[in-house]
Amino acid sequence: MTTDAAAAITGGRTALGIELGSTRIKAVLIGPDHAPLAVGSSDWENQLVDRRWTYSLDAVWTGVRQSVAALTDDVRRRHGVELAGVGALGVSAMMHGYLAFDADGALLTPFRTWRNTDTGRAAERLSAEFGCNIPHRWSVAHLYQAILDGEEHVGRLDHLTTLAGYVHWQLTGEKVLGVGDASGMLPIDASTGRYDARMLARFDELAAEAGVELTLAGLLPSVAVAGRRAGTLSAEGAALLDPSGRLRPGVPLCPPEGDAGTGMVATNSVAPRTGNVSAGTSIFAMVVLEHGLAGVHRELDLVTTPAGDPVAMVHCNNGASELEAWAGLFAQFARALGAEADPATVFHTLFTAALGGASDGGGMLAYNYLSGEPITGIEEGRPLFLRTPDSRLDLGTFMRTHLFSSLATLRIGMDVLQKAEGVRLDRMFAHGGLFKTAGVAQRFLAAAIDTPVSVGDVAGEGGAWGMAVLAAFAAGDSDQGLADYLDTTVFPGASLQTAEPDPADVAGFEAFMQRFVAALPVERAAVDHLSPAQRGGIG
Repeated sequence: MTTDAAAAITGGRTALGIELGSTRIKAVLIGPDHAPLAVGSSDWENQLVDRRWTYSLDAVWTGVRQSVAALTDDVRRRHGVELAGVGALGVSAMMHGYLAFDADGALLTPFRTWRNTDTGRAAERLSAEFGCNIPHRWSVAHLYQAILDGEEHVGRLDHLTTLAGYVHWQLTGEKVLGVGDASGMLPIDASTGRYDARMLARFDELAAEAGVELTLAGLLPSVAVAGRRAGTLSAEGAALLDPSGRLRPGVPLCPPEGDAGTGMVATNSVAPRTGNVSAGTSIFAMVVLEHGLAGVHRELDLVTTPAGDPVAMVHCNNGASELEAWAGLFAQFARALGAEADPATVFHTLFTAALGGASDGGGMLAYNYLSGEPITGIEEGRPLFLRTPDSRLDLGTFMRTHLFSSLATLRIGMDVLQKAEGVRLDRMFAHGGLFKTAGVAQRFLAAAIDTPVSVGDVAGEGGAWGMAVLAAFAAGDSDQGLADYLDTTVFPGASLQTAEPDPADVAGFEAFMQRFVAALPVERAAVDHLSPAQRGGIG
């Protein structure tokens, strides 16, 4: 196998996927059979600067270079060859947000990530004008809020893009986005596969009413579907990835995509009536629709698969970060007792304890809101744990409460999709760090959405692997559709473990949800009465 892999690497019969996630930048190299050959990664973290969540562009390139260098080392260690070229390349990243540039390519304002929720006025007005839900984090909401706020940089704006679009542009010179990522900037017209023309025109009118003359269509990247090629790696781009000069330019790139789209690919969830849940810093569900929704719901975003098919997205800003904070606290306590434990052991111990906790959380309640949460109308984050005086404070119930909390806001959106809209699912996959401990979060998610949930080897190395698959798909110039390609070429014989909803867990989660919703005014009071200035900022 190593000899075959080495031959594939030196022969350029590989595809490289790079994904810039919320806490990790990851690079995955795959071979002709789509199996991972090497992996590299680099950790990074967002910063709260002037009450906005951001990453610096310097950190982007530092992390990308470190990830590629780690992957190159992994190639050398595993296969005994040098990585000098790849057959195809693709970049994905966190969706949405606001990266605004002037005509010289200079960044006009620090990157505003999906995590920012200070675009409420813009999101509300655009949703009403467009007749569809425009979430706080979408690029068009950020732009319109900047217009409403009279920000000086708007007058110098030449183009907008997402994080994946920015990196792709720097690597190739092409200002283009995959349709899935583009659908998080402005809604896509399903009949054309392009930005909705009516909404483009109406946005220009709204901007003019606010005293700003612009043409939104000229500011946005072009749109491409999966399977298309979207430029080649330039000499300058190759140097950005690998300053050593070993990596050769000329590699074909596929359209850059968002992490939601790569998660769909990584779980083979791009066909109608399939869906997946991705849980990391944020948590979101993607459900591929058979037809449009009957109504407009602020809990549901309408985006697309990388192939352009309609998707209902339930996106929650807050996922597993608060769980990680508590796990870190328990690890510190263990060290204070003289017991060293690696993070994987700590998580496994705590998650396993949750299986023995009270089915309804035993009177405990938690909100995992490190940042604002639009689905529940909370503008800023205030992590919160509370309990009734008669609740039993044991480890298992405490951990079950926090795991339930990480899924609770998602459940609110899924209720709208499944109950109000009657959307049916044949299968739901789960992936991300929350599901690494077998049989725990998977079981609780099955209870939360009362649907069988599968995990397994379909997710490969996560979104970066999914991006590499998209790169290979485009480079192969296949006549197949994406769903067919995944079924017949990438995932035949995939092994899955499926958790059916347990009636006791379903009833327990329902009881927990009743308390969670009823006590939302407590979370609201925490926002209103505990200012970040009182504790030096959040995060």
